[in-house]
Amino acid sequence: AAASGVAGGCAMPAVSAVLSSGAPTSPAVASEVSAIGEVACCSPFPGLSVLDTLRSVPRRIGDTAVVRAVPEGLPVPETRAAFAVAFCPSPPLLLPAVEGRAEPPTRLLRGACAEAVAAMLAIRPEVVVVVGAGAAEGERFGTGDAGSLAGFGVALEIPFDGRVRPGGRQVPLAHTVGAWLLDEAAFGGTRVGVAPGELGGLLNTLPGPVGVLAMGDGSARRSVKAPGYLDDAAEPFDAAVAAAMTSGDAAGLAALDADEGERLLAAGVPTWQAVGTAVAGRRITARLRYDAAPFGVGYLAADWGVA
Repeated sequence: AAASGVAGGCAMPAVSAVLSSGAPTSPAVASEVSAIGEVACCSPFPGLSVLDTLRSVPRRIGDTAVVRAVPEGLPVPETRAAFAVAFCPSPPLLLPAVEGRAEPPTRLLRGACAEAVAAMLAIRPEVVVVVGAGAAEGERFGTGDAGSLAGFGVALEIPFDGRVRPGGRQVPLAHTVGAWLLDEAAFGGTRVGVAPGELGGLLNTLPGPVGVLAMGDGSARRSVKAPGYLDDAAEPFDAAVAAAMTSGDAAGLAALDADEGERLLAAGVPTWQAVGTAVAGRRITARLRYDAAPFGVGYLAADWGVA
Protein backbone atom coordinates (compact mmCIF):
# COMPACT_ATOMS: atom_id res chain seq x y z
CA ALA A 1 0.00 0.00 0.00
CA ALA A 2 1.18 3.51 -0.64
CA ALA A 3 0.58 6.68 1.33
CA SER A 4 0.01 10.06 -0.29
CA GLY A 5 0.10 13.72 0.65
CA VAL A 6 0.88 17.21 -0.66
CA ALA A 7 3.77 19.50 0.17
CA GLY A 8 4.01 23.25 -0.46
CA GLY A 9 6.54 26.02 -0.14
CA CYS A 10 6.49 29.68 0.80
CA ALA A 11 8.03 32.30 -1.46
CA MET A 12 11.54 33.12 -0.21
CA PRO A 13 14.78 34.67 -1.54
CA ALA A 14 16.74 32.84 -4.18
CA VAL A 15 19.06 30.11 -2.87
CA SER A 16 22.20 31.63 -4.36
CA ALA A 17 21.50 35.00 -2.81
CA VAL A 18 20.91 33.51 0.62
CA LEU A 19 23.98 31.30 0.60
CA SER A 20 26.33 33.98 -0.70
CA SER A 21 25.17 36.62 1.71
CA GLY A 22 26.49 34.79 4.75
CA ALA A 23 23.36 35.76 6.68
CA PRO A 24 22.28 33.39 9.46
CA THR A 25 20.72 31.58 7.37
CA SER A 26 19.58 -5.57 15.96
CA PRO A 27 17.82 -4.99 12.45
CA ALA A 28 16.12 -2.43 10.45
CA VAL A 29 12.48 -1.69 11.10
CA ALA A 30 9.94 0.49 9.37
CA SER A 31 6.82 2.41 10.29
CA GLU A 32 4.80 5.35 9.03
CA VAL A 33 3.14 7.88 11.31
CA SER A 34 1.71 11.35 10.73
CA ALA A 35 1.96 13.95 13.50
CA ILE A 36 -0.30 16.88 12.66
CA GLY A 37 0.95 20.39 13.40
CA GLU A 38 0.05 23.95 12.54
CA VAL A 39 0.06 25.09 8.91
CA ALA A 40 0.51 28.28 6.85
CA CYS A 41 -0.28 29.30 3.30
CA CYS A 42 2.36 28.51 0.72
CA SER A 43 2.73 27.52 -2.97
CA PRO A 44 3.12 23.92 -4.16
CA PHE A 45 6.29 21.99 -4.97
CA PRO A 46 6.58 19.73 -8.04
CA GLY A 47 6.57 16.45 -6.20
CA LEU A 48 7.01 14.46 -3.01
CA SER A 49 7.90 10.82 -2.70
CA VAL A 50 6.38 8.82 0.15
CA LEU A 51 7.61 5.28 0.62
CA ASP A 52 5.49 2.16 1.06
CA THR A 53 5.65 1.29 4.76
CA LEU A 54 3.31 -1.63 5.17
CA ARG A 55 5.39 -4.58 4.00
CA SER A 56 7.71 -6.73 6.07
CA VAL A 57 11.30 -5.63 6.67
CA PRO A 58 14.25 -5.79 6.45
CA ARG A 59 14.13 -5.51 2.63
CA ARG A 60 15.46 -3.35 -0.13
CA ILE A 61 13.24 -0.39 -0.90
CA GLY A 62 12.47 -0.87 -4.59
CA ASP A 63 9.02 0.43 -5.25
CA THR A 64 8.20 4.01 -4.35
CA ALA A 65 4.82 5.67 -4.75
CA VAL A 66 5.16 9.19 -6.12
CA VAL A 67 2.79 11.85 -4.89
CA ARG A 68 2.27 14.82 -7.21
CA ALA A 69 1.52 18.35 -6.15
CA VAL A 70 -1.93 19.76 -6.85
CA PRO A 71 -2.43 20.07 -10.67
CA GLU A 72 -2.69 23.54 -12.15
CA GLY A 73 -6.12 25.04 -11.78
CA LEU A 74 -7.06 23.17 -8.60
CA PRO A 75 -7.18 24.82 -5.17
CA VAL A 76 -3.83 24.84 -3.39
CA PRO A 77 -4.00 23.41 0.15
CA GLU A 78 -2.57 25.44 2.99
CA THR A 79 0.76 23.94 4.04
CA ARG A 80 4.20 25.16 4.98
CA ALA A 81 7.39 24.67 2.99
CA ALA A 82 8.46 21.04 2.56
CA PHE A 83 11.54 19.59 4.16
CA ALA A 84 12.90 16.09 4.15
CA VAL A 85 15.34 14.75 6.71
CA ALA A 86 17.68 11.78 6.52
CA PHE A 87 19.17 10.66 9.83
CA CYS A 88 22.44 8.74 9.43
CA PRO A 89 25.35 7.85 11.70
CA SER A 90 28.89 8.88 10.85
CA PRO A 91 31.32 6.06 11.62
CA PRO A 92 34.39 6.22 9.35
CA LEU A 93 33.85 2.52 8.55
CA LEU A 94 30.80 3.57 6.56
CA LEU A 95 33.25 4.59 3.82
CA PRO A 96 34.54 1.54 1.90
CA ALA A 97 37.98 3.13 1.58
CA VAL A 98 38.33 3.04 5.37
CA GLU A 99 36.66 -0.30 6.02
CA GLY A 100 38.54 -2.31 3.40
CA ARG A 101 36.88 -5.68 3.18
CA ALA A 102 33.13 -5.24 3.56
CA GLU A 103 31.56 -6.89 6.61
CA PRO A 104 27.84 -7.83 6.75
CA PRO A 105 26.91 -5.36 9.54
CA THR A 106 28.51 -2.48 7.66
CA ARG A 107 26.90 -3.45 4.36
CA LEU A 108 23.49 -3.47 6.05
CA LEU A 109 24.09 -0.09 7.67
CA ARG A 110 25.42 1.38 4.42
CA GLY A 111 22.32 0.17 2.56
CA ALA A 112 19.98 1.63 5.19
CA CYS A 113 21.73 5.01 4.99
CA ALA A 114 21.54 4.96 1.19
CA GLU A 115 17.79 4.36 1.39
CA ALA A 116 17.28 7.15 3.93
CA VAL A 117 19.24 9.60 1.78
CA ALA A 118 17.34 8.53 -1.36
CA ALA A 119 14.04 9.18 0.42
CA MET A 120 15.25 12.63 1.49
CA LEU A 121 16.32 13.47 -2.06
CA ALA A 122 12.99 12.31 -3.48
CA ILE A 123 11.53 15.78 -2.85
CA ARG A 124 14.20 17.14 -5.25
CA PRO A 125 15.75 19.70 -2.91
CA GLU A 126 17.80 22.52 -4.35
CA VAL A 127 19.87 22.59 -1.17
CA VAL A 128 20.89 19.88 1.29
CA VAL A 129 22.04 21.06 4.70
CA VAL A 130 24.48 18.64 6.33
CA VAL A 131 24.38 19.09 10.09
CA GLY A 132 26.63 17.36 12.59
CA ALA A 133 29.18 17.64 15.36
CA GLY A 134 32.61 19.18 14.90
CA ALA A 135 31.68 22.47 13.26
CA ALA A 136 32.07 25.69 15.23
CA GLU A 137 29.04 27.85 15.79
CA GLY A 138 28.71 30.25 12.86
CA GLU A 139 30.98 28.16 10.64
CA ARG A 140 29.72 26.98 7.27
CA PHE A 141 31.19 24.48 4.85
CA GLY A 142 30.62 24.57 1.13
CA THR A 143 32.31 24.56 -2.26
CA GLY A 144 36.04 23.88 -2.11
CA ASP A 145 36.10 22.48 1.43
CA ALA A 146 37.06 18.86 2.10
CA GLY A 147 37.43 16.21 4.77
CA SER A 148 40.54 14.10 5.17
CA LEU A 149 40.64 10.39 5.96
CA ALA A 150 44.34 10.48 6.83
CA GLY A 151 43.54 10.00 10.51
CA PHE A 152 42.02 6.63 9.65
CA GLY A 153 44.99 5.38 7.68
CA VAL A 154 43.71 6.39 4.24
CA ALA A 155 45.41 9.07 2.17
CA LEU A 156 42.19 10.41 0.69
CA GLU A 157 40.29 13.69 0.72
CA ILE A 158 36.52 13.77 0.33
CA PRO A 159 35.34 17.05 -1.28
CA PHE A 160 32.39 18.50 0.58
CA ASP A 161 30.93 20.21 -2.49
CA GLY A 162 32.66 20.40 -5.85
CA ARG A 163 36.42 20.42 -6.30
CA VAL A 164 38.78 20.94 -3.40
CA ARG A 165 40.32 24.44 -3.57
CA PRO A 166 43.64 25.59 -2.11
CA GLY A 167 42.99 27.06 1.29
CA GLY A 168 39.65 25.26 1.65
CA ARG A 169 38.51 24.51 5.16
CA GLN A 170 38.91 21.14 6.86
CA VAL A 171 35.52 19.44 7.18
CA PRO A 172 34.71 17.44 10.36
CA LEU A 173 34.11 13.68 10.16
CA ALA A 174 30.30 13.94 10.36
CA HIS A 175 30.18 16.32 7.40
CA THR A 176 32.76 14.27 5.50
CA VAL A 177 30.68 11.11 5.79
CA GLY A 178 27.59 13.14 4.87
CA ALA A 179 29.31 14.44 1.74
CA TRP A 180 30.23 10.88 0.77
CA LEU A 181 26.62 9.76 1.19
CA LEU A 182 25.46 12.60 -1.06
CA ASP A 183 28.11 11.69 -3.63
CA GLU A 184 26.90 8.09 -3.60
CA ALA A 185 23.36 9.34 -4.21
CA ALA A 186 24.60 11.55 -7.10
CA PHE A 187 23.17 14.72 -5.54
CA GLY A 188 24.23 17.63 -7.76
CA GLY A 189 22.62 20.53 -5.92
CA THR A 190 24.05 22.93 -3.36
CA ARG A 191 25.42 21.64 -0.07
CA VAL A 192 25.88 23.61 3.13
CA GLY A 193 27.54 22.18 6.24
CA VAL A 194 26.69 23.62 9.65
CA ALA A 195 26.81 22.97 13.38
CA PRO A 196 23.59 21.88 15.11
CA GLY A 197 23.05 25.33 16.60
CA GLU A 198 22.98 26.91 13.13
CA LEU A 199 20.34 24.63 11.61
CA GLY A 200 17.14 26.40 12.56
CA GLY A 201 18.29 29.85 11.50
CA LEU A 202 19.59 28.61 8.15
CA LEU A 203 16.42 26.70 7.32
CA ASN A 204 14.37 29.83 7.92
CA THR A 205 16.24 31.59 5.11
CA LEU A 206 16.19 28.90 2.44
CA PRO A 207 13.46 28.40 -0.18
CA GLY A 208 11.98 24.91 -0.15
CA PRO A 209 12.05 22.13 -0.74
CA VAL A 210 15.13 21.65 1.43
CA GLY A 211 16.89 18.46 2.43
CA VAL A 212 18.55 17.96 5.80
CA LEU A 213 21.16 15.27 6.30
CA ALA A 214 21.44 14.88 10.06
CA MET A 215 24.61 13.03 10.97
CA GLY A 216 25.02 11.55 14.45
CA ASP A 217 25.72 8.38 16.41
CA GLY A 218 23.93 6.91 19.38
CA SER A 219 25.64 5.84 22.59
CA ALA A 220 29.19 4.51 22.38
CA ARG A 221 28.61 2.55 25.58
CA ARG A 222 26.44 -0.28 24.31
CA SER A 223 28.77 -3.21 25.06
CA VAL A 224 31.90 -4.16 27.00
CA LYS A 225 33.89 -3.78 23.76
CA ALA A 226 32.43 -0.36 23.02
CA PRO A 227 34.68 2.73 23.01
CA GLY A 228 33.18 3.82 26.34
CA TYR A 229 32.59 0.34 27.81
CA LEU A 230 29.12 -0.89 28.81
CA ASP A 231 26.59 1.32 30.53
CA ASP A 232 23.19 -0.20 31.25
CA ALA A 233 21.50 3.13 30.52
CA ALA A 234 22.85 3.25 26.97
CA GLU A 235 20.42 0.87 25.29
CA PRO A 236 17.25 2.46 26.78
CA PHE A 237 18.56 5.89 25.80
CA ASP A 238 19.08 4.84 22.19
CA ALA A 239 15.72 3.06 22.21
CA ALA A 240 13.99 6.33 23.14
CA VAL A 241 15.70 8.06 20.21
CA ALA A 242 14.65 5.22 17.89
CA ALA A 243 11.06 5.49 19.11
CA ALA A 244 11.00 9.23 18.39
CA MET A 245 12.43 8.69 14.91
CA THR A 246 9.93 5.91 14.23
CA SER A 247 6.91 7.98 15.22
CA GLY A 248 8.01 11.33 13.82
CA ASP A 249 8.14 12.75 17.34
CA ALA A 250 9.96 16.04 16.81
CA ALA A 251 9.24 17.17 20.37
CA GLY A 252 10.76 13.94 21.68
CA LEU A 253 14.01 14.60 19.85
CA ALA A 254 14.07 18.24 20.92
CA ALA A 255 13.63 17.20 24.56
CA LEU A 256 16.49 14.69 24.70
CA ASP A 257 18.65 15.01 27.81
CA ALA A 258 21.89 16.57 26.56
CA ASP A 259 23.79 15.86 29.78
CA GLU A 260 22.83 12.20 29.75
CA GLY A 261 23.67 11.99 26.08
CA GLU A 262 27.13 13.40 26.77
CA ARG A 263 27.65 10.95 29.64
CA LEU A 264 26.66 8.05 27.39
CA LEU A 265 28.89 9.32 24.56
CA ALA A 266 25.90 9.77 22.25
CA ALA A 267 27.42 12.26 19.81
CA GLY A 268 24.21 12.64 17.80
CA VAL A 269 22.15 14.26 20.56
CA PRO A 270 22.81 17.94 19.66
CA THR A 271 22.01 17.22 16.00
CA TRP A 272 18.82 15.34 16.84
CA GLN A 273 17.74 18.11 19.20
CA ALA A 274 18.34 20.70 16.48
CA VAL A 275 16.25 18.78 13.95
CA GLY A 276 13.43 18.24 16.44
CA THR A 277 13.35 21.94 17.28
CA ALA A 278 13.50 23.03 13.63
CA VAL A 279 10.52 20.94 12.51
CA ALA A 280 8.39 21.12 15.67
CA GLY A 281 4.67 21.45 14.95
CA ARG A 282 4.91 20.19 11.36
CA ARG A 283 3.24 17.20 9.78
CA ILE A 284 5.80 14.38 9.67
CA THR A 285 5.88 11.07 7.81
CA ALA A 286 8.54 8.88 9.43
CA ARG A 287 10.41 5.69 8.69
CA LEU A 288 13.09 4.03 10.80
CA ARG A 289 15.43 1.95 8.64
CA TYR A 290 18.15 0.80 11.01
CA ASP A 291 18.56 0.44 14.78
CA ALA A 292 21.48 -1.64 16.01
CA ALA A 293 24.85 -1.46 17.76
CA PRO A 294 27.06 -3.90 15.86
CA PHE A 295 30.33 -2.42 17.17
CA GLY A 296 29.15 -1.31 20.60
CA VAL A 297 27.92 2.04 19.25
CA GLY A 298 24.26 2.75 18.59
CA TYR A 299 23.60 3.46 14.92
CA LEU A 300 20.26 4.77 13.70
CA ALA A 301 19.12 5.47 10.16
CA ALA A 302 15.73 7.02 9.40
CA ASP A 303 14.00 9.53 7.16
CA TRP A 304 11.26 12.07 7.71
CA GLY A 305 9.06 13.84 5.22
CA VAL A 306 8.05 17.19 6.72
CA ALA A 307 5.20 19.30 5.41
